[in-house]
Amino acid sequence: MAPEPITFLGRVKRDRASGVVTPVAEAARRMSSYRVAASNDFPLMEQMRDRAREIRLHTLANLDRYLAQFASQVEANGGHVHWAADGDEANAIITEIAQANEVKSVVKSKSMVTEEIELNEALEQVGISVVESDLGEFIVQLSNDKPSHIIAPVLHKTRYDIGELFADKLDAPYTTDPSQLTEIARSHLRREFLTADMGISGCNMGIADSGTVVLVTNEGNGRLTTTAPRIHVTVMGMERIVPSFADASAVLEVLARAGTGQRLSVYTNLVSGPRRHGDPDGPDAFHVVILDNGRSRTLSGSEAEILACIRCGACLNICPVYREVGGHAYGFTYPGPIGAVVTPALKGLDEWHELPYASTLCGACVEACPVRIDIPKMLLTLRSKAVDDGHLPGWLTFAVGRYASAATHPRQFRVLLKAGGVVGSMMAKDGWITKAPSHGANWTGARDLPQPAKTPFHARWKQRHGS
Repeated sequence: MAPEPITFLGRVKRDRASGVVTPVAEAARRMSSYRVAASNDFPLMEQMRDRAREIRLHTLANLDRYLAQFASQVEANGGHVHWAADGDEANAIITEIAQANEVKSVVKSKSMVTEEIELNEALEQVGISVVESDLGEFIVQLSNDKPSHIIAPVLHKTRYDIGELFADKLDAPYTTDPSQLTEIARSHLRREFLTADMGISGCNMGIADSGTVVLVTNEGNGRLTTTAPRIHVTVMGMERIVPSFADASAVLEVLARAGTGQRLSVYTNLVSGPRRHGDPDGPDAFHVVILDNGRSRTLSGSEAEILACIRCGACLNICPVYREVGGHAYGFTYPGPIGAVVTPALKGLDEWHELPYASTLCGACVEACPVRIDIPKMLLTLRSKAVDDGHLPGWLTFAVGRYASAATHPRQFRVLLKAGGVVGSMMAKDGWITKAPSHGANWTGARDLPQPAKTPFHARWKQRHGS
């Protein structure tokens, strides 16, 4: 594979040139329309959004207490709890569990947090086979790709891409029929479920007062992953806690509606420990790995509210930037508006200072978010930090400095406006600038700019009013 471009703009150019972003805009618009329709059909949607937000913020404010309660209840149910400070420690814990139990093969349910810590790679390095069981993640794995959306990993692929992939990798007859493609994947994955030694899942919510893990899926793979193998490991970001079943129910009321336009996902799985005496199925051992990986630092900072995210993907679907650039341009597990905050918050601004600028600050994400997270506010805070840390590009630092100087000196400002009008007139055609030089090309590559007025406002005012 070609090396990953190190800048956001570099990744955008790569993906637009390859055509990988072409299917994204229409698919995102369609998913957003499902959210709107489902919300309009639910008279209590706004009240439930307020309730879900209240639950998430209350839990974050009391996270230490609820985490301790959850861990205690998991152990009371016969499970094992492990605490991981970062991805390396989490991978080491899971690898040790697998090796101690002579695990040769693992089947996984969809999990963004295991993608975050690169768990698959860690297990494969010690010779353990890993198969993704979510259809989208299975396609991503087969194509050696990365997910481009939080809940729809292959939003960037067409059925023609998938048909060619299955024909090549699974030796299946070429087809573009979605039902036939699903059946091909189902028949392949069914064998994996029956032979896997360990099932690994993520966690939509952990219920503190019962030690229950809530898994939400539309394919049933989560249920098979957590019951068929003899060992089940749940990997959970430490913020995924809710206090009670009633609170979990309130969050579920808005989760599927915001994400997929459903009243409730097809499968809502409640896992409370290993198989008990007399149970017909379930794992012999149940482990929960609770991951920090920058979350406690984020919780104590100005981006703490981002940890209230319930991972529905609504902000991605509505975002005009995500629709244009796709998910891979964000360079890490979490794309879109949520990723523009989460990634710098968890991993720092040194490498990720561009992401807070991947936004128009239009506020559509706040309107779509089922828990009303103020993403634009946090993006502005991160931009301010990036400037304070010296991450602004040199040309932009110079340009902003020149403008600041001119804006505080009227004579300089008038000269700047006059020069801008002259240059703009030279570049314009029929009143529009369609191709600007240098960094301006990033703007005119996607939109035309109006020609600057030949006579600026202050001059017209003076002509009319004499002062």
